[in-house]
Amino acid sequence: MNGLPSFLAPKYLAWRGEGLLTTLWTSVLVIAASLVLGLVLAAAREYGGPLARRLGGVYLSVFRNTPLLVQLFFWYFGLPALLPEGVLPWLNTPHALAVGGVTLVRWPSFEFLAATVGLVAYSTAYVGEDIRSGLRGVPSGQRQAAMALGFTPRQVLTQVVFPQALRIAAAPRIGQSMNILKNTSLGMAIGLMELSYRTRQVEAETWKTFQVYGVSTVLYIAAIGLLALAGAWWQRRLQRRPGAA
Repeated sequence: MNGLPSFLAPKYLAWRGEGLLTTLWTSVLVIAASLVLGLVLAAAREYGGPLARRLGGVYLSVFRNTPLLVQLFFWYFGLPALLPEGVLPWLNTPHALAVGGVTLVRWPSFEFLAATVGLVAYSTAYVGEDIRSGLRGVPSGQRQAAMALGFTPRQVLTQVVFPQALRIAAAPRIGQSMNILKNTSLGMAIGLMELSYRTRQVEAETWKTFQVYGVSTVLYIAAIGLLALAGAWWQRRLQRRPGAA
């Protein structure tokens, strides 16, 4: 192995690389989706009617008061039992969009879909409450002034309230993004081949438990560090925008 320890063999480095990419890609998708859905949830809880507020409260109670691992098991083991016959085999069958013999898009595995949906549903409950706190931090006078200037209620939300709320909630949302990246490791329980899953494979073949998990720990720390730096840069940009407090 050219003097390299067995746990650093090219084969195992490739496994870790694939696992890290899966972790990062899953995290990006979950962060983006939970932000969009969190905005909807926060708006429903803060500005919706009695039914919307009640449904939002039920959603929070369900997803914040049950373990994430249990939720992932539901999406992977429980949901297929509720799907129409033939849907699950189709989801598990490889699909790809190819043009001229070149594959452009591959259909993700059911493990990836279940883990992503589960993480989005769970994270939305927390992101939504962070954004709701931001909404409450926007002075009511700004909404009233916008309405007086002829803004529609939708324009008030999208052009006045939401931008300021996102700025106010920037710090906690960065923290939630870090939690999302770490939570992807639970996907290994349902077969998602992310970094922890690949690490377990390497450890099972090399029996170098401390060294193998030590390397993966460094990779997680590096990924979290990069996410923190990106979040800090993004937060500084928000603060420099016109109208920032």
